[in-house]
Amino acid sequence: MNSPFDLNKQNQKVESKIVVALERISEAFRVLLWNESRENALSPIQIQILIFLLFHSQEKCKVSYLAQEFNMTKATVSDSVRILLKKGLIEKFDDPADTRSYIIGLTYTGKEIAEKSSNFAFAIEKPLSSLSKEQKAAMLSGLLKLIHELNRAGVITIQRMCFSCIHYQNNNEEHYCKLLQSKLATKELRVDCPEHEIL
Repeated sequence: MNSPFDLNKQNQKVESKIVVALERISEAFRVLLWNESRENALSPIQIQILIFLLFHSQEKCKVSYLAQEFNMTKATVSDSVRILLKKGLIEKFDDPADTRSYIIGLTYTGKEIAEKSSNFAFAIEKPLSSLSKEQKAAMLSGLLKLIHELNRAGVITIQRMCFSCIHYQNNNEEHYCKLLQSKLATKELRVDCPEHEIL
């Protein structure tokens, strides 16, 4: 058995322990998101769509982009969008750049729900404040590298972080942003950057 969930392997290999720890954290996210979605009589993906629309630019607020973002089919995302439209939480706008497409925006009620729901992960963020600056920097650096490798392997389809950006340079573990024309400390590396441009 070569599974990280096999206790014999897990207890001998740090990588397996990390995988299981990440699985436990993802379980916490699922529980918190389910609780938030039940409170609003929405599905978890519908809550995630509302939160995404709240914080991202219009060119990303289209069904095709949302399908890539959440690694789902366009049909599945379209179903969620249809329900959100019916509930009056989002509205459609014509896309001036593409007449076959439309942009999705939040209504006043949708924005209220998105703002409240966007705090669902606070219970996970709060314990991180007890870590030292060094621990947080090491954790962020490791997670960014993991996300980048998962993206390269095709497991994560979209990422807007420094490592995959045309503006990013790494010289001997020194991070540099050509757009900002500045060195970046590990804590300044972004997971979701609005200025991100794909390599």
